Amino acid sequence: MATAAQSGASTPFSTTTTLSAPPTPKLEAAAANDLQRIAESGAVTASTLVEYIASRTASSSSVFVYDLAEQAGFGSLTKSWAHAGNETAPVVSLQTRAGAGLSLAGRLSQGTSKDAGKSAVLSAYTTPSGLAAMVQSLTYLPPATPTSRLVIQVPTVTPVGEQFALSPTLAPFTPALALLPEGFTVLLSATPQEAVEFAVLSYQLTNSHVIHIFDHHSSARETGHVAVPPVIAPVPGLTLEAGLKKAGYGAFEYAGDQNAQTVVVLPNGPLALTAKALAHRISGLGVVIVRVLRPWSEEALRSVLPASVQKVHVFDEVPTETTQGALYLDVFATLLNPLQRSPLVKTHRIIPARTQEFLSDPTSFLTYVVDLLPSPVPIPSLAGPTLRKLLFFSTPESSLAALPRMVETVFLPHKSLSSRLLTEYDVLSKPGGVTADRIVLSPQQTDEPFVPLSTLLPISPRSAGVADFVAVLDRALLKTHDVLSHAAPGRPVLVVTDATATELVANLPPDVVELVRERGLRLCILDPRSLVSDLAKGDAHVLKGLENITVLLAFLRLYLGQGATDDLVRKVARADLGDSIQGIDLAELVRLSWKGLVEVELPTVEVIADQPAATPLKRFEFNAIAVETAEGDTVLNGARLGSWHDAAKHILFPSAFTPAGFAHTAPEEQNPALRPELPERTFLITCTVNRRLTPLEYDRNVFHLEFDTRGTGLKYEIGEALGVHGWNDAEEVLEFCRWYGVDPDRLVTLPVPGTDGARVHTRTAFQALQQQVDLFGKPTKTFYTEVAEYAENVADQYALRFIGSPEGVATFKKLSEKDTVTFADVLRRYGSARPGIEVLCELIGDIKPRHYSIASAQAVVGDRVDLLVVSVDWVTPSGTPRYGQCTRYLAGLKVGQKVTVSIKPSVMKLPPDNTQPIIMAGLGTGAAPFRAFLQHRAHLAAQGVPVGPTYYYFGARHQSQEYLYGEEIEAFMLDGTITRAGLAFSRDGPRKVYIQHRMREHAAELARMLWDERAVFYLCGPTWPVPDVYEALVGALVPHAGVSREEAGAFLEGLKEEERYVLEVY
Repeated sequence: MATAAQSGASTPFSTTTTLSAPPTPKLEAAAANDLQRIAESGAVTASTLVEYIASRTASSSSVFVYDLAEQAGFGSLTKSWAHAGNETAPVVSLQTRAGAGLSLAGRLSQGTSKDAGKSAVLSAYTTPSGLAAMVQSLTYLPPATPTSRLVIQVPTVTPVGEQFALSPTLAPFTPALALLPEGFTVLLSATPQEAVEFAVLSYQLTNSHVIHIFDHHSSARETGHVAVPPVIAPVPGLTLEAGLKKAGYGAFEYAGDQNAQTVVVLPNGPLALTAKALAHRISGLGVVIVRVLRPWSEEALRSVLPASVQKVHVFDEVPTETTQGALYLDVFATLLNPLQRSPLVKTHRIIPARTQEFLSDPTSFLTYVVDLLPSPVPIPSLAGPTLRKLLFFSTPESSLAALPRMVETVFLPHKSLSSRLLTEYDVLSKPGGVTADRIVLSPQQTDEPFVPLSTLLPISPRSAGVADFVAVLDRALLKTHDVLSHAAPGRPVLVVTDATATELVANLPPDVVELVRERGLRLCILDPRSLVSDLAKGDAHVLKGLENITVLLAFLRLYLGQGATDDLVRKVARADLGDSIQGIDLAELVRLSWKGLVEVELPTVEVIADQPAATPLKRFEFNAIAVETAEGDTVLNGARLGSWHDAAKHILFPSAFTPAGFAHTAPEEQNPALRPELPERTFLITCTVNRRLTPLEYDRNVFHLEFDTRGTGLKYEIGEALGVHGWNDAEEVLEFCRWYGVDPDRLVTLPVPGTDGARVHTRTAFQALQQQVDLFGKPTKTFYTEVAEYAENVADQYALRFIGSPEGVATFKKLSEKDTVTFADVLRRYGSARPGIEVLCELIGDIKPRHYSIASAQAVVGDRVDLLVVSVDWVTPSGTPRYGQCTRYLAGLKVGQKVTVSIKPSVMKLPPDNTQPIIMAGLGTGAAPFRAFLQHRAHLAAQGVPVGPTYYYFGARHQSQEYLYGEEIEAFMLDGTITRAGLAFSRDGPRKVYIQHRMREHAAELARMLWDERAVFYLCGPTWPVPDVYEALVGALVPHAGVSREEAGAFLEGLKEEERYVLEVY
């Protein structure tokens, strides 16, 4: 009998039976020259090899494993290897929180790290969501050097939707791509071979930080034939272009018709591979696969496009349909040529829900792509005629859970045959979980494009049947899950059960029986335990192994079809199993399996016609990845699993199962109960002053707020903004609850935004509607369309659909801009549309924090933060009063009341040189950041620090009513903090005077400071004065700097680039 080491995979007689990817105990002690052999055995996945490459001491000095990566099934093996030693780099566990990535920057920064003076190649594991949270921190990284750089391995797994389905979407990361600093290389790999080779390349590049994003959702988790270079070492001076070329790749790959007029551009991933396979089978279509997102090479992209291209369709994976994708902007900028006719570039925004639709139903994706062609084209099959697709459904704790791996092992030694296996888990639809194993067998053809298993063998709802063989290893699944619909017409289905054929049929749902009959499926049953229990002689371990082998032999007989004989089955099985198992002759087991295999004859329809209607069958949803470590532990969602019946808890409540010892990247610990749904670092501060600055009889309420920040850890820089997480009015919320019929004290569970449902939190309906849900905010068009599905009244349903449709744009615009209706208004107007409270909360979305420029300098006021706010209120044409949600909340604050806030960086920054002149222009509450500027400059002057000239322009309607901080301004003028002031109160004189008029009075000085003295100009307030202020500056520069209007305009544009012409307008 062959051993596990001989076959390259676990068998039921190995010390452990594998539930998912092989635990790779062989990789633990493997030397570099063994890596090629191990990889070629096909027993390990590309993801495992990526972990192995990244975790070697020859590659990394330290490995930082973020929680999101481990929850996606990537990083647990690295920890296991590090625990065992064996040339594995030290591992640091981190949680993804505000400031994620700062610890990496600190480790590589000179003067702040123990690693700064020695070679420090850091590896980090995170997901696209974690990478998005990390991007801002990466701006603090020092430039990469051969001895100091960062490599981030990013498995593309993101939970999305109500069922936490795992998706390969890049949507969480793409909006953050624009923020990624220079000095990074971003590689995208999709096939198992690419994943391994790009992982090696990411450590060979020595003059760049590298982000390697790979398809851990499917391809990289397959087992099969994967080769890897035996040497993993940095190559000094290696360029990205040279490294790609050496590995046989380019930054872009073109596939399809060389004379195509229509070209589709996609980021490398499962959809790109599917489009590439389609382009090989039809004419008129070209596909460009993007393997390098950064640095973006315009020349490389233009070089792969055919000269015939007329339309370029860019598939951008984005979080929402309103998000502009970075890939489209890159392609558009590359192809834009004002001197000659350029191809038309169109964006297609692929949101996560659409990605899931395309993956579960590949035909919908193929149709979507083909519809882009100018003329109709039949959709071809991407599966060759010799390809065979096998599907196994089981439960993780079944004694037959290892059977699919045994099936694959039978075919792996045949180098002329490609055998691919992918295991997925659904732990939410059934206690204990459901396992789906896909196996695709085909001749080894190197010239055929790699097609994802999800495309070749989709597990889709209402499947038309694509599998050539389906095995149901737990018969209970026939009554609970839609498993047989995946079998192609006329194909065999094997059910492992101890029931007789009559008992099985009697317990099948009528719809399942009808499906078997309609498709002509060959339904076979097998009871392996009864066949081999005597042979096991009471040894449970032997019994388990014999059961698996008996089912394997039955599979081979069904797979080989009519030509199957005992001799042929024995010959195929002997290569892996040997001639005997535990002293039992293989021929005897072949005979027993044939004897026990029974084909079920269905009764007539009348026999089952009176059966009650069955519960609708559940669909399988891939929502968990399990990893088995070398120690034999099963790790799911980053936590060691005691029982598969606990698996759903690790998906729904990951924080409750967070392993001990995680380091936190935020500088201060955040109270987890403080707005747990917010991704930002939040602080709970206390209101100490709420003072109205304008007279009570005045029609505008401008007020000054002060908050005590002691003990919160809140720190802010001059010019930054305070994000206030305001609440809805309590009485209005309670009134809505009464009208909607929801108990305010009822508990509701809502997903945490930005995690695609991966995290949830629970609170009362009142708390959710008052503190989180934007109930009185402005509804989007999407809301009308979505809430229409819940309308019981047909008229309400059609009206809501119309408003949300392109034809209803005028009605929507009137409701939104003129009537300023709220979500609550829409629900009241169309009262039959009443989704459940949890659904309603998700449809509406969260209250966005309102950001207010901080009106204080922390160096001056200490543990305090000040705001300057104006109440926003208006009356609709129908006479309904409206209020700005957050200003209403702030205006009603009582002294001692707690407020949740966050800090947002701003463009309003003082120049680095204190002697540079500053020119400040503020209208109304736009004076807030300049109060902080003035406090800071006064503080410097008091300490004897030289400061440059300070000009202050302020505009409002009436000096007696809106001279905001007037006493302080006068004091600053008297002590010289303000060099010159220009106060413009437009309604106090016979003619209206605005700040631009005051600026013209000082034209010569402004021109001199801007042109000769490196002054910085700031404007804060409403947008309307921007053109007039711009003209005032141009008008000052033309005569006093001796330039033309065009040169003055160009000079101001240049100041913007230098951050010396700064606008913060709203």
